[in-house]
Order: sequence, then C-alpha cells, then structure tokens
Amino acid sequence: MVREDVRVPLRDGGHLAAQLYRPADGAGRPVPGTFPGIVYEYTAYAGELESFGTGAAYFVRRGYQALVCQVRGSGASPGAVDPFGPREQRDNYDAVEWLARHPASTGRIGQMGVSYGGHTTLLAAVNRPPHLRAVIPMNAISDWYENTIYRGGIYSARIRDWQRAVAPDTLRTYAAHPLYDDFWRDRSVMARWDALTVPTLEINGWYDRYRDGMVKNYLARPDHVWLVSGPWEHGYPEGQYAGIGPGCYLAWWDHWLARDRRAPLPAARVTSYETPGPGVGGGWQQFARWPPRDAAERTLRARPDGSLRTAPGPAGKGSFEVNTGSDAPGDHQRLRFSTPVLTRDHVLAGGATARVRAAFTAADGNIAAVLYDEAPDGTAARITAGWLNARHRHGHTRLAPVTPGTYYDLDVPLWPTHHRLAAGHRLVLRVSSDDHPEIDSSAPAGRVTLRLGTGGSSLSLSVRPPTAPTRAPANAPAPDTP
Repeated sequence: MVREDVRVPLRDGGHLAAQLYRPADGAGRPVPGTFPGIVYEYTAYAGELESFGTGAAYFVRRGYQALVCQVRGSGASPGAVDPFGPREQRDNYDAVEWLARHPASTGRIGQMGVSYGGHTTLLAAVNRPPHLRAVIPMNAISDWYENTIYRGGIYSARIRDWQRAVAPDTLRTYAAHPLYDDFWRDRSVMARWDALTVPTLEINGWYDRYRDGMVKNYLARPDHVWLVSGPWEHGYPEGQYAGIGPGCYLAWWDHWLARDRRAPLPAARVTSYETPGPGVGGGWQQFARWPPRDAAERTLRARPDGSLRTAPGPAGKGSFEVNTGSDAPGDHQRLRFSTPVLTRDHVLAGGATARVRAAFTAADGNIAAVLYDEAPDGTAARITAGWLNARHRHGHTRLAPVTPGTYYDLDVPLWPTHHRLAAGHRLVLRVSSDDHPEIDSSAPAGRVTLRLGTGGSSLSLSVRPPTAPTRAPANAPAPDTP
C-alpha cells in the first residue's frame, strides 16, 4: 500500500486535506490499473488519521483505493468546522466525485465511517453524488437535532464537552435554534429520507447512543437498508463482544463496487443480537423486517401501588418533586413502577412508548422515562430510555403552553431495543424529570403529578415470543470469541 497526501479541490476554490491509499507493488509503487474507491472516513477527528489508515489498509490490500478526508476546519483542512452543515455536505459530494475522477478509479465509489464519519456517510447518501454506489454508516444519525442535541426538546448535557473540543461555535448556534427549523433540516437525514436510495448497510449497536436513528432509517427505507444490530457500545464493533470484522464490509463492497455477484449480502434485511447474551438467551437472530413479524404490542398500566400490570387497577395519583435544591445531577425524586416477578422469559423487540398523564406546578416540565431489567438480587441494568419536554408534546417546530395544574397526555418514545427479560426478573419503569447527562437538569422547580391506574399512565412495548439462543446464522456477521 502507498499513501499519498493530497488536496481535494472544492467547488468554492478551497480544498480538503486528505490521505489517498492505493494498492502498491513490493517496491511500494502504485499498481497500474483502475480500482473501485472507498471514502473510508470523512471526519473531523484528525487525531485518528493513523488508525484510519490502518483500517483502510485492509481494503486497499484487496483491490480498493481508500480516501481519508479531514472535513473543512479540522486537521490540515482550512476553514471552520460546522458539523454536518450544508457546506460540509457539499465538500463531501465533491470528495466523492474527485475520487471517482482519479485516473486509477473505476468510477464506482462507496463511503463508510463511524460516529462522525457515519453521520457524514448518510448525509452523502441523501445528497446523491452520481458515482456513489453504496454506503456503510456505523453508529449514525437520522436527525442531528432529535438524536443528539435536543432529546425530546431537551438539550443533552453530554454533548457540550464534544462541542467545546470539536466545534466551539456550535455552543452559540445550537442554543439559538431550540426548535426544529431549517437549520436542523439542513443537517438531517430524516428530512431527506426519500433520497436514501443507494444500498445502505447500517451497523448499529444496541448499547449505542444512535440506535434510535439507525432503526428509524431502516424503518423509513426498508427496501434500501440492511440493518445489523449487535451488543455493542459506541464505536467500531471489532474488539467488542460478538464483534464483527472488516470481512463483512469487504463482501458488501465486493458486491456493489467490484460487481462480484458471488459476494454475499446479509441473508436477511435485519440481523440482530438479542441482549444481554449467553446465559439469559440472546444470540444472533435474523428477521425479514423490524420489529419482527411475531412481535405484538403489549400495554402495561402504571398503578398507584407502584406496580406495572396489564389491568389498570383503581384510579389514583403519584407525585415527585423537581429540583428541590441539590446541585448534584441525578439527585432528584422519581416514581418507580415494577412488574411482578416474571414467571417466563419475555423478549422486548422494537420500540416502546411511555404514555404519561401529567400535571406540573410550573409552566414547563420534563419527563424522563427509563426502563430497567431488575435481577432477583435487586441489581438493575438499564435497557432503554426516552425524554420529552412538555411544551414539545405536539412536536418540535413550535411550543405548546403548559398551564400549571392541568393534566396533559405526553407520549414519550423510548429508544428501540432487542432484550430478553429472564424468568425471575422484573421490568421496572422509572419516571422523573431528569436523566443527567442524557438531558440537561433544566426542569423548573416544583411538583409533577401523574394520573395512575384507570385512565392514567401506561407503557406500551413491542414483545415477541422467546426463542432458543442461536449461533450466528449462515451469512450473518460472525461473532468474535469473547
């Protein structure tokens, strides 16, 4: 492999600093001929260039050119970083087309990347450069506003350190756009789902912060997206439990870029690992669609006695105080609802919604709904969560007023999951006004009261029958040895 430091020219006269990796002979000279191209990472993380080059080498040794680009304003690329903004997207388009025009290119280009590079990959796809044939986004967005910055209309506390380090200007610009407007549409995949037409292999982690966006992309474009969801945290799956390696991605590129029809696609549209894993069920499963066809909605009622049952029980109320004076994030009151001890396994497969009937003593309020898997010894593992600012109950484009003392129906969507609750465990729903650092501790002081039991709050889940644990199915990503 030979590395060339290049300048990618842009339509406005600027350029991007990039590294082009090309197949080489034993003397380190570029091999004659033409090759498909991969924009391996288009990212603001210039400090990771060496590791990106190492990752790109796998594909270069197998007959591809690979380009690693530093977005405008990062690394040696001049300008200012505007994450996922229109200009950055235009630059990405230009980078794809530059690689397609390279004398050693076949003109068939793919793009891949993780996190920042996953976001830019999907945005490149919906901008449809003519030579982009397929993409592999990992841990990526459907919408920058909803997935990351304003969760349920509430600013995410965990994103501020990233903003300070990568794009300080966004501390001002994001705060200036608390509602969903054209600023966010310009940075959204969701706003252009109809343009997501290239074959898309989404690599999703069930423990990742972007799993909601990844699943939404699949649901919006099931004829164009293949979804692989593993038991992974944020980052590359390689090296994580049940991780997959670059061989899966190579087969994708060989199929779409090298036009090798012998290279297999995933055997099913959805390949998913049922968490938490061995000992409780788990294992790789394949589905023709998501949620699986055998999943059904089940509704549990939050009752005044703190139970969570299918029967609503008597009407009642429950309250908690908000921001009672402590400055410690997470030090807040909450209500807790629990199922009885489960007598058999249950598999959550899909999204969930907490339908909360709530009144606030303040003229604003937040609801955070968190689901836990509680073991017989009382330890609890977080499964999923969702958040909503009450003034965003009709959407994020305008505020709906909150009158103190008035009850409102608040539908709080929770991130999707594929999780087995074992017999002997309990499902626990925690309702509060804070979930730091996922959201800011910004709710005004006061009291929140929930209606419970008949006519009150509930939890809707997508549940499928438990199946036996499986090994990775044929043609599915093979798990590493833990």
